[in-house]
Amino acid sequence: MKNIFSILFIGVGLSLSAQIGIKTESPKAWLDVNGDVNLRGKLAVSNATDNTLSEGADTQILVSQGSGYAPIWKTLRIPEYEANKFYLIFNNSFSDETGVSFTSAEESTITSRSSTFTKNNTYTNFTKFKKIPGLTQTINVYSTVSKAYFQFETVVQATYGAIGTTDSSIDYACGIFVDDKLVNLRQANLKASSANNPFLTHNQIGLIENLSKGAHSVSVACSRLDSYNVADGTVLGIGKAVASNIDSFIAESSLKVDVYEVPQVFNPVTN
Repeated sequence: MKNIFSILFIGVGLSLSAQIGIKTESPKAWLDVNGDVNLRGKLAVSNATDNTLSEGADTQILVSQGSGYAPIWKTLRIPEYEANKFYLIFNNSFSDETGVSFTSAEESTITSRSSTFTKNNTYTNFTKFKKIPGLTQTINVYSTVSKAYFQFETVVQATYGAIGTTDSSIDYACGIFVDDKLVNLRQANLKASSANNPFLTHNQIGLIENLSKGAHSVSVACSRLDSYNVADGTVLGIGKAVASNIDSFIAESSLKVDVYEVPQVFNPVTN
């Protein structure tokens, strides 16, 4: 070993630009060691800002900054999970300014709401429901024990004239679906008023427990159900401005998703 290091130092003295290989005849770096390396002293890296040498601190690891840059010391922060407790693993929100609209001819033809509006019923059974385009998203679940919360908000508007006290209104419904299975549904009614083109804010919250591990599709779909004393040509917009007293920004839809899990798998740190 002493001879190896003697040769190494001699080589460095002869040529500062030469690449040195140990147990390799074609080194690919300034020092290329083909074998195990034991360090019994300090390991230091150069600080690019002031050219000082840094040995790092206890529990820190070296992290590459890419080709041409010296690595830096980083503190690896791994959360400490307690057994059988839920933790927020996924959190995101989505928005859509396109929305959906319905004429009187597009009212749902569902004959029995009580039998159709049931949990886990398939989306294809919801006749004339329309999905809000930007709210169809993918989420990932990593544990078999989970709770996924969904908060949906939108604006509903109808092209009523100024009707006053006349009982004119439209029933509508919106559902939250996971993998095209109903998770949550709310029915509501938009009434005419003394103002033209009234609108309201619609909110609903859904929950599903213990989704299977893996990717899942989340979507929101709405429908116009029934009209009462409404003039022909009246349009209902959900997440969509159908009159000029509001715009697409005001009518924007949003969906917030929070997934809480009891962690079961801990991925090892590989880099």
